[in-house]
Amino acid sequence: MDPEDTETGYQRLLNTARAKKLADYIVNGQDSKDAFLPTSVFLATDKTIEFNAEDNSITFDVASVGPFSVVDGQHRLEGLKLAAQKDGRVLEFEVPVNIAVNLTKIAQMCHFLIVNTTQKSVDKSVEQRIIARLSDALDVEDLPSLPRWILKTVERGEVEKAIRFVDYLNEADGSPWKSQILMANADADGATINQRSFVKAIVKYVLTANNPLASFNDFDKENKIFLNYWKAIAAQLDDGNSSILYKYNGVELFCKFSIPFFTKLLDRKSFTVSSMEELPASCFNNVEGNYAGVGHPDWWAKGSKASFLNAGAINVVSQEMSKALHKVSLSSAIVRCLVGTRREPLSEHKKAQRRGAEQQKQEGAERRKEFELRLGQRDREGHS
Repeated sequence: MDPEDTETGYQRLLNTARAKKLADYIVNGQDSKDAFLPTSVFLATDKTIEFNAEDNSITFDVASVGPFSVVDGQHRLEGLKLAAQKDGRVLEFEVPVNIAVNLTKIAQMCHFLIVNTTQKSVDKSVEQRIIARLSDALDVEDLPSLPRWILKTVERGEVEKAIRFVDYLNEADGSPWKSQILMANADADGATINQRSFVKAIVKYVLTANNPLASFNDFDKENKIFLNYWKAIAAQLDDGNSSILYKYNGVELFCKFSIPFFTKLLDRKSFTVSSMEELPASCFNNVEGNYAGVGHPDWWAKGSKASFLNAGAINVVSQEMSKALHKVSLSSAIVRCLVGTRREPLSEHKKAQRRGAEQQKQEGAERRKEFELRLGQRDREGHS
């Protein structure tokens, strides 16, 4: 990009949808007067602006000093413009602004690069905790106006529920995940995966309409069942060296696999660890192809095949495991069908009748054979 090009400049492309979201937030906050933009807009010019040290103010003629270059804040400014078109009160909305003066265009580009490559966004784990706290406070505490996209997430409550799942796994005695999940603002000692990734996987695969686990409407029970699920998986795959099981690949695969797993388990109506161990064990034995080793602890050791799974491979493994699970269910159904159609034991009278019929059948066969022998002998005598 050329900083001297007034058509393209050095900014990223304006995201109109993002600006519209911000505009809606500002307009919605006009009645309650609690909308705010906490960070300042960063403008720049290659001209000089005099500063009045006596009253700490600046006064300038926009026509002679402007137009300003927007180093940081173009979406905020566009959102404010759209909001002002919807609601005239926004024209009185105060926005903090920093103005850099006497900067050449190339220097302005450098400032843009510095601002957008050194500023650190909020840790996603912290963001999840804040959203969970807001979901918990919904309808019982007064909340300020929130941007629509944040409010929707808060209202759904899935992040709050997923965090409670993760907290339980990380704290429960006997949990294979105990003290292995890096929580927001916590030290990483002994952690194998962060809260952010685990919560994201639970929201994506576990707290969905097609996962029966989310349909019990009893959170304590769901918590215990989900813990039992991981205990059953660990019992099959963790030999003390299966470290990849407790990293992103393991979490992503088995949260995804929980959908077909709990769908099948629901028919059995038993969610104990022992009943859960039986199903994955049979499933792993039926996995075919390149991922047949998924049910062996060595497959999950550091540097093994599980270490190198990407998102596409995880999807393929999950599909193969689902197919294997279907084979297990199909085999069980066939066995139940055969057992269900097994005939009742015969009475002694029926047995005697059957023996008599078989004896008559055998005697009839012997008589036919004897008749055929005689007929053949007579034909031979006639020819001689």
